[in-house]
Amino acid sequence: MIKAVCPGSFDPVTLGHLDIIERAARTFDEVVVAVLTNPRKEPLFTVEERLEMLREATKHIPNVSVAAADGLLVDFARQQGCRVIVKGLRPIQDFEYEWQMGAVNRQLDGNIETCFLMSRIEYAHLSSSIVRELAYFGRPTEGLVPPFTARRLREKFAKTQP
Repeated sequence: MIKAVCPGSFDPVTLGHLDIIERAARTFDEVVVAVLTNPRKEPLFTVEERLEMLREATKHIPNVSVAAADGLLVDFARQQGCRVIVKGLRPIQDFEYEWQMGAVNRQLDGNIETCFLMSRIEYAHLSSSIVRELAYFGRPTEGLVPPFTARRLREKFAKTQP
């Protein structure tokens, strides 16, 4: 049995994230979606809110679980018994950073592999940052995020709209 971890900040979860998670779930026996805390970012949603949105978005995938992770990803992967880290790659903008992280993780634990899944073309432009900006300005996010997440974004930004 091969268990994988699919990490991210998921602030918020997008359809691009969900596509990578679904594809990982078809590839590996078990997938843990890890909500990471990035000390360099100020999140819109709390970890608990992101966990809730991810659980809702992945409830149709029986071999996926969702968990919060602090510290280094490779340590979390080891603690969870994951042998693979699954990362989604959008064209150009993600490759260098993710390659570096994969190399560092391999150096820290040579028993954990990093697997890159290319984003589907329809999600290649999509990022949580873009979704947050659209929501902030009152633009619809349906078709970019799961329906539950779109509702949460509307609620979050309802106070900022005229």
